[in-house]
Amino acid sequence: MDHLSFQKRYSKHTVTAYRNDLYAFADFCETTFEISDLSNLNRRHISSFVAQLSEDGMLPRSINRKISAIQSLFEYAIRHQGLKKNPARNIVRPKTPEKLPSVLRSESIDTLFNRIEFADDFEGMRDRLMLTLFYACGLRREELINLNIDSIDFHDQSMKVLGKRNKERIIPVSKSMLNQIREYFELRNSVASKDANLFITTKGKKLYPSLVYKTVKNYLSTVTTMDKKSPHVLRHTFATHLLNEGANLQSIKELLGHSSLASTQVYTHTSLDKLKDVYRKSHPRNQKK
Repeated sequence: MDHLSFQKRYSKHTVTAYRNDLYAFADFCETTFEISDLSNLNRRHISSFVAQLSEDGMLPRSINRKISAIQSLFEYAIRHQGLKKNPARNIVRPKTPEKLPSVLRSESIDTLFNRIEFADDFEGMRDRLMLTLFYACGLRREELINLNIDSIDFHDQSMKVLGKRNKERIIPVSKSMLNQIREYFELRNSVASKDANLFITTKGKKLYPSLVYKTVKNYLSTVTTMDKKSPHVLRHTFATHLLNEGANLQSIKELLGHSSLASTQVYTHTSLDKLKDVYRKSHPRNQKK
């Protein structure tokens, strides 16, 4: 399985996508087992390669990428080279640590809405309302962009949101938020627009994703040094703060528009981290003497 014959034998696409991973596997097989032909490899050889990577301290995510490369290589050989089976098909993958959502601290939210100066013109009012709805309602970026004027029901104090797969949900809206929306409407009417969308540009056109992202990022940059500063951070913060204040997981699921509770449960880990932090700082046995 030397590099030259290896590159000639297998598809250009397969080699290009996983070149370094497959070369590392080829080198290991030749050096450790003196095997250079795929047909002579079995599950034990591949497991040994994975074990070696783990012993070398490689992260699970990188190991899993290499396993995927090896599986793809064998699948290609089965389809085009007459190989009988794929010994990499059921290789056990190391578990990757769950990536927790980025969440703003309560102090950052307080600074954002109570200490940051928003311009008192249409654009400033629009931006403040956008940030408010992201945090107070847990909206996705596309959901906010697609809100219409008639999405707001002032009588029922609610908002109709069209989520993923055209799934509609109703979100309660506070009186203070409705007042903010009314104030925004007054300035919005000063922008000549026939567009039915709730949020529009200064030229009266429907908002576009990059503008929303840039706006949120600019404002969040004034209150946090976190790497991620996106609309989704405010959505994550909405869910986490609700959970921290005692809201049940099922209610948060409905407010977020998740199709299953499993998607919502990630926020329990974030809350657990907060509890651990409180415990470390507050419990008498953890106080520094």
